[in-house]
Amino acid sequence: MTRRLAEVAKKVGVSEATVSRVLNGKPGVSEATRQAVLSALDVLGYERPTQLRGERARLVGLVLPELQNPIFPALGEVVGGALAQLGLTPVLCTQTKNGVSEAAYVDLLLQQQVSGVVFAGGQYAQSAAPHEHYRRLAERRIPVVLINAAIDDLGFPRVSCDDAVAVEQAWRHLASLGHRRIGMLLGPADHVPSARKLAAAEELARQTGLELPESRVARAQYSLESGQAAATRMLDDGVTGFVCASDPLALGAIRAVRRRGLDVPGDVSVVGYDDSAFMNCTSPPLTTVRQPIESMGRAAVELLSAQIGGAPVAADELLFEPELVVRGSTGPAR
Repeated sequence: MTRRLAEVAKKVGVSEATVSRVLNGKPGVSEATRQAVLSALDVLGYERPTQLRGERARLVGLVLPELQNPIFPALGEVVGGALAQLGLTPVLCTQTKNGVSEAAYVDLLLQQQVSGVVFAGGQYAQSAAPHEHYRRLAERRIPVVLINAAIDDLGFPRVSCDDAVAVEQAWRHLASLGHRRIGMLLGPADHVPSARKLAAAEELARQTGLELPESRVARAQYSLESGQAAATRMLDDGVTGFVCASDPLALGAIRAVRRRGLDVPGDVSVVGYDDSAFMNCTSPPLTTVRQPIESMGRAAVELLSAQIGGAPVAADELLFEPELVVRGSTGPAR
């Protein structure tokens, strides 16, 4: 600390006491001197104090895994709007195939002296993915909020949709329609939300007296094409009802059913997850489990704002209740 004070004071041409007053937010310093001290911190490579971090533009990183899945642009719109209402400027960081990695985005955000970061659908939800960049944020005490299930040891506050309740709503809906051979179309094996969904489905299978063998559990990337390939394999096992971990996966399952010459919902029923844009316009309109992204996004921003303001925030997970939206892609089992 003493070395930092001395270097900044020499750079600006003021006393160390003046630099200390700026860093501690004390009065008695002109605005010009204050800005000069903050600029010197940036030039010398020192991190600003938490209360001064990102002060010039009040920037907040918004890191999304993609924009092809409509749920992420919708979530970005909610979070970005809530940040703007607080006078914070979102910096959108979207990952693309062979593009900038999540870790590289974190480095860029740190260089911009951001006030905080909101992550949605990132590597924090995969137990086998690298997590060093999250720990780097924690070491620098950057306010962070994670949206939707994360591994347990990162220590950041989390806002999530309740995966177990989502699966229960979809599973019981299909079971009430007479479906006995229900399949789960999930994300990768190390994906925390998918693991939660599978655990809930296995418990429901026991409760409802149905079987859930490995042949009725498929892993896929979150895309329509991947969903189609995985669903095709499960159709060989006679699955008549699909519970899918995303709407794009559900649309892939519907395509697989039709490529078999079968009908949705006449032969096979499909339930998605998210209720992203235009799912009521598909053919047939998609039955899906809606994430309350408006409430979740605003809660994430409130948690981030509290941290930026210096308030202590517990590293707990806030679980939000999903809602089953019944449309035309589910019907009675034959």
